Amino acid sequence: MTGSIDALKKDIMPVTSSSEILRENLAASISAKQKFLEEKEQIAIFEQAVTEVVARYKSGGRIYIAGNGGSAADAQHLAAEFVSKLARDRAPLAAEALTVDSSILTAIGNDYGYEHIFSRQLLGKLTKNDIFLGITTSGKSPNIIKALEVCRELGVPSIVFTGHDGGLVKEKADFCIIASGSMTSTIQEIHIVLAHTLCESVERAIFN
Repeated sequence: MTGSIDALKKDIMPVTSSSEILRENLAASISAKQKFLEEKEQIAIFEQAVTEVVARYKSGGRIYIAGNGGSAADAQHLAAEFVSKLARDRAPLAAEALTVDSSILTAIGNDYGYEHIFSRQLLGKLTKNDIFLGITTSGKSPNIIKALEVCRELGVPSIVFTGHDGGLVKEKADFCIIASGSMTSTIQEIHIVLAHTLCESVERAIFN
């Protein structure tokens, strides 16, 4: 009996220590970021996207941001940086995460389906001076795809932060930036770097 209990304890005990998992994750993150540094095409697309965001702000527009799960948190994070500040004290920049109004999200999800929770908001909010940023690590999120399609229909530019091979959003967005990395967590870490850099670049361009 004792032998069986010991065997069971051995089976449920972690094979790898937490410190080793941390080292592995840090190495994966560093490797993905180093690889992205060498992605000249992706960095060039990112610069074009920043230029478009600056132009939209200068014309009186705003940025709408959306994502699911962790990417929803990233959308809210970036909107907060625009409206408050990131690297310098300055006037607020209009930004809105489409993930925060539970009544709107549940109403649209219930009446029209979860895939429409962002696109229907955009139909009611977008002006010709605005821009949309979608965040999806897989590139396959149906509600982000629908949102990008609405932007295309209305003639409003769109950006997407994604991963892997770009998925279905690669052909839907005007500016598609594909983060390096094979794990969702690593891709999301690069998305945060992209988001912070986007906000900082806009701050510098508008509040020189």
